[in-house]
Amino acid sequence: MSSSVEEPTKPHARFLLGLVALFLGELRDGLTMINMQSAFLIVSKYYTEKQVGVMFFVFGISQFLFQAPAGYIMDYTDKKVFCLGLACLLTTAITLLTATTAQEFGANIGFMVVLKFLQGGITAMIPPGLNSITQGIVGSVGMTKQVSENEMRNHFGTAIIVLTGSLIAFGTYPNIGILFVVSPIACAGVIYFLSQIRPEDIDHDAARGLKATSDSPDAEGNSTENTEYKLTGPDGVPAAADAESAAATPMEILKDPILLVFIVIVFLFHTSNGTVLPLVMQTLAIGEGRVGILMSGLCIIVAQVFMVGSAKVCGDYSGRYGRKTLFLIGLFSVPIRCLILYFLTGIKNAQAETSVLLQVIILSTQILDGVGAGVFGTMYILVTSDISGGTGRFSLTLGLTTAAMSIGGTVSGYLGQALAQDRGYQMAFLILGFMALVPAVGYLLFMPEDGLWLKIG
Repeated sequence: MSSSVEEPTKPHARFLLGLVALFLGELRDGLTMINMQSAFLIVSKYYTEKQVGVMFFVFGISQFLFQAPAGYIMDYTDKKVFCLGLACLLTTAITLLTATTAQEFGANIGFMVVLKFLQGGITAMIPPGLNSITQGIVGSVGMTKQVSENEMRNHFGTAIIVLTGSLIAFGTYPNIGILFVVSPIACAGVIYFLSQIRPEDIDHDAARGLKATSDSPDAEGNSTENTEYKLTGPDGVPAAADAESAAATPMEILKDPILLVFIVIVFLFHTSNGTVLPLVMQTLAIGEGRVGILMSGLCIIVAQVFMVGSAKVCGDYSGRYGRKTLFLIGLFSVPIRCLILYFLTGIKNAQAETSVLLQVIILSTQILDGVGAGVFGTMYILVTSDISGGTGRFSLTLGLTTAAMSIGGTVSGYLGQALAQDRGYQMAFLILGFMALVPAVGYLLFMPEDGLWLKIG
């Protein structure tokens, strides 16, 4: 296509993609509002930490089970927009159903567990859905910039969603279930802007990672000539080829040692980090009335604001300085954060009444969450894209890495809540901090820097 045709059309698709990401928010705190559900159930419905832990353990197991099949579906379907929109509608409906049917003290916890299993399976479609649409629009050569922009909008959208919900909860305390009205409002925005993306805007071969650029109307910085990949190249890095590419088999994907190492690191990171945010929220919320509810909501908001900056840094500098340095900053921020929380909760335990200053200091540790989770959320997608380049299995590979993230978060959710209930919040933070050192050191020692970005930048 000539550039005169491409320029006015493709930027429109990228603009719509950004608005979809804005209204979608993050997987856990956007439409699904998982962490707000946790605070709601404990504070307003008097669930125990272990009851909440069981519910979200099931949620995460369900995500894990359905993540790879969801990626496989997204690799093959040309109805990506429909699949993502349907997943958003269904997860929003279950969020509302949770808020309206939860009974005090977990009287109907069996039904709640079933809802979380369904919601976990449905939300498994969201990461491969959004990212395959993204790669289908911009090609893998445009992923660094576009994923960064998507993540910035995800985090900013989540901050808006949670801030609105927190203010509603503050005003309606103790009957705070009405805060979940924010979810369908955001969902309406997702559906509207998704529906504006035209079928021709998505190149499904590029979405799968079979080639570097998209045949749909071109984006800035995207070469108008397609780059095909061999499945392997020098040093195992996918390389350009003139021959027609063919998708790798799932077994070929699973035999990639770099992918397997990365999957283990993703799992270990989320095993240690996934429960820290809910524990901080509960530390601030339990026994502190409506102010505690507001402070727990601010936990998410502070983190999301700094995640916007982290995603921006990743987009601007990962292509210049490499993935590894930035990834390590994110990974090592978690044990530092947990160590600080260990000392702060010790001070809180020694006080008869928690001072506002201490609450603010505990809240400020969420800056490090913004760094850790913000860097991870952007970089794991880019590293997955690097690893899968030329295989035609981008969504499947992303499904595998996201499955590792889901099962890690699942284990973390129950482990963290059990530690908090049995050993106290202070010891929970200390144990999680030591656990967080393992994936950080593992990435430092075992993950190479090389990747597809060295070839196509």
